[in-house]
Amino acid sequence: MRSPDAKTHLTHQAYAIVLAGGRGSRLHELTSWRAKPAVPFAGKLRIIDFALSNCVNSNFRRIGVLTQYKAQSLIRHIERGWSFLATTLGEFVDVVPAQQQYGARWYSGTANAVWQNMGILRDARPKYVLVLGGDHIYKMDYAVMLQEHVERGARLTVACVEVPLDEASDFGVMSIDDHDRVVAFHEKPAEPRPVPERPAHALASMGIYLFDADYLIEQLTRDAADPDSTHDFGRDIVPWAVAHGTVHAHRFARSCVNMVGDRPYWRDVGTIDAYWEANMDLTKVMPELNLYDDAWPILSLPPQLPPAKFVFDFADRHGIAADSLVASGCIVSGATVRRSVLFSKVRVEVDSVIEDSAVLPDVCVGRGVILRRAVIDSHCQLPDGFCAGVDADADRARGFRVTRRGVTLVTPEMLGQLNRGAGVGAEMISAYLQDAPEGGDDVATMVRLAV
Repeated sequence: MRSPDAKTHLTHQAYAIVLAGGRGSRLHELTSWRAKPAVPFAGKLRIIDFALSNCVNSNFRRIGVLTQYKAQSLIRHIERGWSFLATTLGEFVDVVPAQQQYGARWYSGTANAVWQNMGILRDARPKYVLVLGGDHIYKMDYAVMLQEHVERGARLTVACVEVPLDEASDFGVMSIDDHDRVVAFHEKPAEPRPVPERPAHALASMGIYLFDADYLIEQLTRDAADPDSTHDFGRDIVPWAVAHGTVHAHRFARSCVNMVGDRPYWRDVGTIDAYWEANMDLTKVMPELNLYDDAWPILSLPPQLPPAKFVFDFADRHGIAADSLVASGCIVSGATVRRSVLFSKVRVEVDSVIEDSAVLPDVCVGRGVILRRAVIDSHCQLPDGFCAGVDADADRARGFRVTRRGVTLVTPEMLGQLNRGAGVGAEMISAYLQDAPEGGDDVATMVRLAV
């Protein structure tokens, strides 16, 4: 094995590209106004913070984030929360908006997104390029993957993880030989091929690709000239490379950081159910994802907020939270919170009960509110006596989204609260919507992006 100094030398020759332009349509209303990587997670983080923290902790400190869909809140988060890197030492996180660099079209696939931004690679002149998504929850040392890539003499390495066979159709599925060479790769197959030694599991791509830079440029150039390509890494680049060259697989268990239990933690929070479950995982006594690890911190934009506060300790009224995460700026006033995640600046009033729920930032919960198995989006104002997650049929009748697993999603729009920020011209907007209903969506979008 190489020495730690040699591994650090390798990362200095690398550039990381984070693909953060996707909508995440399976999250439905949670991504109506924000890109999936910008969705809040774990009380005080954003989903993209995991990919960026992994890069920084792995000493990949030249990073480009490619954005596209409704990216304003994501751009603001990165610019304000990730400006600590020392540009004088060649460390940076560049936010790269879609710019139609080649013709009058936006990104047509993940590979096309990188192709349209070849200029950032030309300027950085890396020897290795790490391409990854910004929308998964995990802790991974990319330097271990890079070291393995170099020692094998690989030109393309794909990170992989075992997933249950009945979930594998959502991923690229690969087969490997005894030397971890990829011998077959199929993107989202209807009948995934199981791992021989574990027939109930398949080997899934994590959407993390490590290229020799010259090989990446070669493949992107070839793919861009192919009129039959969808210009996607999983559908086009990787299958072509498997068929025409040598692609290696990197087992996530080798680079997973501080694994709790007997399996590496990696979650695609692409649905409301998966998002809710990943947040609820954190409320367990021993969660599989360790956020309390000083050696591998998950960094983010630190809000300047007071500590969480719990008030009232009377015989019939207590402000308590049990088996829960409560972020800064929260006030739990004579209410009960169990097995839940309260994000920053959540206010919970007297006699309310919140159980098995994720309450996103800046939510006001009135008196006597009951929430069970719910996701409450940012800026909701829940009136006194409000209930969600108690009666699924009643939730649907009120226009809330109830998932297949019985999780209820509530957003300000479902409550008739179009304006997510106070004092942003709500009366003027309301009057405009009445006079010009066809333009209402655009106006509401402007207001939502402004707050």
